[in-house]
Amino acid sequence: MSIALIVSLIVLVLIVLFVIGIYNKLVGLRNRFKNAFAQIDVQLQRRYDLIPNLVETAKAYMKHERETLEAVIAARNTAYAASKAAAANPADTGAMKSLLGAESGLGSALSRLMVVAEQYPDLKANQNMMQLSEELTSTENKVSFARQAYNDSVMTYNTQREVFPSVIFAGMFGFGPAELFQVESAQVKQAPKVSFN
Repeated sequence: MSIALIVSLIVLVLIVLFVIGIYNKLVGLRNRFKNAFAQIDVQLQRRYDLIPNLVETAKAYMKHERETLEAVIAARNTAYAASKAAAANPADTGAMKSLLGAESGLGSALSRLMVVAEQYPDLKANQNMMQLSEELTSTENKVSFARQAYNDSVMTYNTQREVFPSVIFAGMFGFGPAELFQVESAQVKQAPKVSFN
């Protein structure tokens, strides 16, 4: 074997190992942001489970606010369905955009419910309502923290897939961009105020 052939084989092996390293790093980062989304999904599921209880508690006091209560449940169901679609594949930007829109609608509906609930002193004083409201506030805070961790993971992944030389191979291996979890409505960016003191 000639020295040129040996050098060529060594260079080829090094290039293959380099490409394998890039691929493995992208896989690791993609799995990290998918796991970060799973953490958001856990908190969203907790919130989706709290909302029907909150509405049921409010329903007894807010008999004339049926439209508001129905809007909250409809927004919750839409967000829940969008969450399941996004959880199936957090790398699907369409599913993530659908979830972001649904979450924005749910946040608006919850805010309206809280504003209307303020008008009912008996409801504000209800122990069950106060407990549910505290749990919802706590969950909203956890969603915010999980969303921040997810966005950090997505940023790291997107940066890695866009830098040279990864950018050359990312498209070839099917590593598309990941969508940040950014809430569009200023109302939703803040946890709903659910004080019943």
